[in-house]
Parts: sequence; structure tokens; C-alpha cells
Amino acid sequence: MSKLSEALKKKEFAVTSEVGPPKGVNIKACIEDAELIKDRVTAINVTDNQSAVMRISSKAICRHLVEKGMEPVFQLVCRDRNRIALQSDLLGVWSLGIQNVLCLTGDHNSLGDHQGSMPVFDLDSVQLIKAITDLNAGRDMEGNELDGSPDLFHGAVVTPESDPVEPQLIKMKKKIDAGAQFFQTQAVYSPDVFEKFMNEAQKLGVPVMVGIVVLKSAGMAKFMNANVAGVSVPDSIIKQMADTPKEDRAKKSIEISAQIIRQVKSMCQGAHIMPLGWDKHVPAILEQAGL
Repeated sequence: MSKLSEALKKKEFAVTSEVGPPKGVNIKACIEDAELIKDRVTAINVTDNQSAVMRISSKAICRHLVEKGMEPVFQLVCRDRNRIALQSDLLGVWSLGIQNVLCLTGDHNSLGDHQGSMPVFDLDSVQLIKAITDLNAGRDMEGNELDGSPDLFHGAVVTPESDPVEPQLIKMKKKIDAGAQFFQTQAVYSPDVFEKFMNEAQKLGVPVMVGIVVLKSAGMAKFMNANVAGVSVPDSIIKQMADTPKEDRAKKSIEISAQIIRQVKSMCQGAHIMPLGWDKHVPAILEQAGL
């Protein structure tokens, strides 16, 4: 059983963070980022060609983390592989000692750096979750028996601040029916909106980890509001960032992230921090959040 699975099943407040693999084979900085936070988190997500930008394999970075005594969460998107390759990679990561998987549909290729690439999307995230459930039960998507099966702890994503939120709850239920065992959310900045979401989501009986994207500037917040579906940074937070001198922005961002976690941690089962390169600030965020 993975540490993440054990923590959530015991109803402990779990903490995860994430690292982004580099565009190249120099993994030194990526591993150093993971080592900065390894003693403060339960597990570390490794993104999969995030924003449709080609990077070194998430599977490879996950294995490096395992070798260094860290527990990874293998993020897997449907965009780049058909169902044969997805199932093959899932069996492969289990054989490499990687126990946790986060299932995502993935950003469209048009957002990335290979505009001429062919999007696959053979499966969507719900179908990918069901495929893992089947693999865990000892069969592939066609019902063929496996010679040894994995026991992957697989989760999914949900967007609590989507407006309207009802479609997110419907999709969440579909993911649970397909076998999702935990959720990490898209960025949350409004505790009152998150509370309304959790009032409904908790009825579904699956652990939810609140997503915290660490803001770097007011400009970043405005960009997210304009371009990231389901993310809404309140004007009050944007003003705080705008009014803060550049040299103090990291400190202010830590305060904002920690405050959100303090306000919502009684509502959910964990926090997933997305530092976007500011991994060195994750310990301070957790310290101020009382974790």
C-alpha cells in the first residue's frame, strides 16, 4: 500500500506537491526540487508533458524519485497515447515501484510547442480510470487475463470553482463509479466557494485534496482568470499581490497560500500544492498553514 493511500484511508490530512520534468535530459534541478520538499509531503506528483509541451518522460522521473526514497504520483494524460500504450505504461510503472496514478484528459496540442502533432484522446479520463480499475482486477480493457496484476492507487481531478459546478459533480460521480479512489482539485482561491462544493462532494465518500497554485504575481493571477477554465482569483488577492513590492512577493504568496489551506483544511482530506518552480517555498507554506 502506498503512503498516500494509507494516509487517506486513515483519514489523515495528506499533503502532496509536484515537480515538472525538464525539456531535456538534465534532471538535476528537477530532482533537487523534489528533495527540497520530500520531508514535508506524503507524495510528489510528476507532471506529464504539462501544457502539451514535450518534456522528458514522467515515468522516468517517477522512477528516479523511487530510487531516492520518495513516493511519486505518476500523472498520465490521454492526449498522447492510445489505449494500448496507456495500459502498457500503467503496467510498466507498477513494475518500477510506482504505486500512485493521477488520471487526466490533458491539454490540447494546440496549447503546446508541437503544433503539428496529432492529438490521440483514444480514451477520456473516466475511461482511463476504468481501465486502471480493470488492470487492478487482473484484466485488460478487452477482458483478457493478465499474467500478474498491479494494485495502483488511482485518482482524478475536479474543478471546485467551476461555474456552474453541477457538471463537475456529475463528472466526479462518473469517475468514482469508474473506480477513482481520490481527487486532487484545480486551484482554489475562495474558501466559501470550496465549502459549497465540498458540502456536495463529501456525500460521494471519496477523499478530496484541495489544490493550491502558488501565485507569483498579479499578472499571473490575471492570466489564470483569463485562460484557465474554472480558476477564479478574487480581486482582493490580485490587489494584495499588485500592492506588494517585487522583493516581497514570495513572502506574500506564501501567506496567501497558507491562509487558504488553514481556512479549508477542516473541509477536506488533504492539500495538493502546485508551486510552479517555487518548490523552495513549500515548507514555509506548510509551516504557516500549521501542517
